[in-house]
Amino acid sequence: MPGSTSRARRLRSAGNQAEALLWTEVKARRLNGFKFVRQSPVGPYIVDFLCREKRLMIELDGSQHAGSADDERRDAFLTAQGYAVLGFWSADMVRDRPTVLATIVEVLEGRLTENTNAPDLKYKVAIRRGRGDD
Repeated sequence: MPGSTSRARRLRSAGNQAEALLWTEVKARRLNGFKFVRQSPVGPYIVDFLCREKRLMIELDGSQHAGSADDERRDAFLTAQGYAVLGFWSADMVRDRPTVLATIVEVLEGRLTENTNAPDLKYKVAIRRGRGDD
């Protein structure tokens, strides 16, 4: 999508406290050796954090995103493209960083494998396409 790279650059420089905290934990392969990028374009969307190796997208959102139809459309697009979507409230990253990081590791290591929609956690498993679907 034209302009998405420059928009992603602007978002990286204007991030919030929760995103800054998570970036500190995941940059330079600090989280169990997994490589993450921040504010990365994926299709028409810019995702907060992305581990390309595991096709995992992480979003940190404020309460204004509760029940967001736009987020649902984004998640449906990303899971259809083979990305798993993991979402936390920004406040949880600030208040309970160890739990958020432990959950991310569970997903990266394949220990959390089912869709979850809890008040403090959203996880949507990637849609895996079969051989004939490519």
